[in-house]
Amino acid sequence: MAPKRSNVVSKRNRPHEKFDKKNDTKKAKLVEKAVVSNHPTEEEDLDSSEEEETIEEESEAVVYRKPTTYDNLLASLGSSNKVVADMNKRRQREEEGKSDTEGDDEDEEDEDEDDDSGSEDETSTDEEDDEILGDDQESLGGLTENKEQEDNDNHSEEEDSEDYETDEELELSTNGQPLVDASSSTSAFSEHLSHTLSSEEVKTLPEGKWKFKWEAPADMPNCRWKGTRPNFLDAVQSDAPYGLKPKLFKHWLQLYQKSGGKDFDSSKRKRFFSICNSYLDILHCNKRPFYNKGREEDSIAMDAYLMHSLNHIFKTRDLVKKNESKIAKHRETSEQEILSDDGFLDQGFTRPKVLILLPMRSIAFRVVKRLIQLTPEAQRVNVEHLDRFNAEFGCEDESDDNDEKTSKNGKSTTHKSSKPADWQALFGEKNSDDEFMLGIKHTRKSIRLYGDFYSSDMIIASPLKLHMAIGQAEENKERDVDYLSSIEVLVIDHADIISMQNWSFLATVVDHINRLPSKQHGTNVMRIRPLYLDGQARFYRQSIILSSYLTPEMNGLFNRQCLNYKGKIKLACEYKGVLEKVLLPVRQIYERFDADSVTQADHARLEYFTKKIFPKIKDSVQGGVMIFIPSYFDFVSLRNYLKSQNASFCLLGDYTKNADISRAREWFFAGSRKIMLYTERAYFYRRYKIRGIKNLIFYSLPERKEFYPEIMNMLDEGSYDMMSTALFSRFDLLKMERIVGTASAKRMISSDKSIFAFC
Repeated sequence: MAPKRSNVVSKRNRPHEKFDKKNDTKKAKLVEKAVVSNHPTEEEDLDSSEEEETIEEESEAVVYRKPTTYDNLLASLGSSNKVVADMNKRRQREEEGKSDTEGDDEDEEDEDEDDDSGSEDETSTDEEDDEILGDDQESLGGLTENKEQEDNDNHSEEEDSEDYETDEELELSTNGQPLVDASSSTSAFSEHLSHTLSSEEVKTLPEGKWKFKWEAPADMPNCRWKGTRPNFLDAVQSDAPYGLKPKLFKHWLQLYQKSGGKDFDSSKRKRFFSICNSYLDILHCNKRPFYNKGREEDSIAMDAYLMHSLNHIFKTRDLVKKNESKIAKHRETSEQEILSDDGFLDQGFTRPKVLILLPMRSIAFRVVKRLIQLTPEAQRVNVEHLDRFNAEFGCEDESDDNDEKTSKNGKSTTHKSSKPADWQALFGEKNSDDEFMLGIKHTRKSIRLYGDFYSSDMIIASPLKLHMAIGQAEENKERDVDYLSSIEVLVIDHADIISMQNWSFLATVVDHINRLPSKQHGTNVMRIRPLYLDGQARFYRQSIILSSYLTPEMNGLFNRQCLNYKGKIKLACEYKGVLEKVLLPVRQIYERFDADSVTQADHARLEYFTKKIFPKIKDSVQGGVMIFIPSYFDFVSLRNYLKSQNASFCLLGDYTKNADISRAREWFFAGSRKIMLYTERAYFYRRYKIRGIKNLIFYSLPERKEFYPEIMNMLDEGSYDMMSTALFSRFDLLKMERIVGTASAKRMISSDKSIFAFC
């Protein structure tokens, strides 16, 4: 259920008696109209240079610039609010180089005229309490309707609005040594969000043209980091708490030591967290996943981005709380001073600041469980709705070895499966549902799962669920996905699995992040950062993409939709290949076809197949030809072509029913169907072994390198004429280097020859 508007108001948020409700209502309507207005275009930023006016004052030129959306917003609010109008005048005087006393006579006359108009209260917004209307967790579009709230929600509201101890007020230490003052650890956070973009940056960032200027060794063999900005890896903070809030660092260090870790300073966890804390966009596409004997490596990356996310959320909350305390003190003297200080611009359009996109509920279960563990105990005294979460996301078996289980009498039993170990770890008795979305809110002493999205700090979701929410919002104007408007940290983990689902869903979701909201969601507009009002939030969003391999689609997303002004860092690796894992003595032929562009490659591949490959197998008597196809679109094209040629074939595709799969496998093994089409996605989800393969054709090489030897080893060992053929073009370099090795792949792409053989 959506949370009900709370009647609990803390002392420091209690409105002054002179601020009447009528003006509040009037202002809210004006704000709602102003927030959804269009942000300035790039031309507006450039036009300012045409109206320069030079003045002699301290040897500097004051340049006239057109009012931004933020300035226009202040002007519109000032028409109905004296305090806002006064603050706007003060800002204009500062920009014009005038002193605070100039023009006071005019201001005093205005004050006399407006004495009876009253003022309005500038209280905290959804960052401080949950007076935000929204849908329940299960709603897709975020309808803003009032519903009843559970009793424990009210309890959390009180906790969230109470004062709490900040790290600055505590003397935390490690091994008897005091930690660095917390104020110094906020530099990366504050520096990132306080930066003001130049007109040149606003113009060039959307173009997505990045030059990687430096390389540095990474923590894994044959890999190196490459970055667009000057190398910062040697200059990262080397003293505890490494940019973390001291409480978070102390708790993380304790967990690390309890698990047997030593020398945290040189650990991979600390180094990858330092990269995350740089606020650069990150592309890490050589992470061994937990389901493929990489549990430790997977946990290192997960710990780093979760600690970074918690650090960002807690620092955001600390800033809001600190400003609330200042506002409470200033209200007793002068409200003009409050509104004229840019230091109080600390919020976005909505509360959620972190979005983590994951492919399956079972993976979300691992992430949320670890998130709870990484939260200091004092801040997770109560985890609300944990039982419901375990029931909806949990898995029966969380052990490392999925083939070994414990029976009811306590004895271990061994269960052998025909499926590979990585499939067992990912799908075997796991919750592989890919439709979910979970809001998580951190209060002073508790963690609330299944929170309303607009009152949550973090959202963990699948691309499919968010894609559905976006679709419903487009169809029904009463729905919206404005909770994506103020995301500052985006994490896409296990992007390789997402690529096996539907990559277009992910691209759509990323495209909708940081858009201007369609509604005003109770946010105090006088506290919104100018970067949001100017439509520049996407240039401040940090995007972290983690995968076990790299695809052109991931590269495209990273280069064109991740536009962080801080720059980029990505992992570049050299591969040895997996040809030695092919156990059968089969001759592997690679044939290169020419393609002028990426968009033309699919057509060129089909044309090469129809002219060079299909005539050889069309009249074959023996049959047993399996064509392995990574792309579903290529699968459809090839299926239609075989139909047009009246070829004898069967299908094992993405959407083939189980009964049809069983028949197809029988037909192919018996020889009643000479050709079988098998997609990589179908193999990823089902892992069916096919018997009777005599001639294997890779229409395109698989994305997952481990699939190549698995498919090759399916060849009928008893056949005397086993053979394998793989088609490739120069645009398949990423796939090829994972399979044949980086050196061989580059040679095959650039060679004058077009046919290569491996034995």
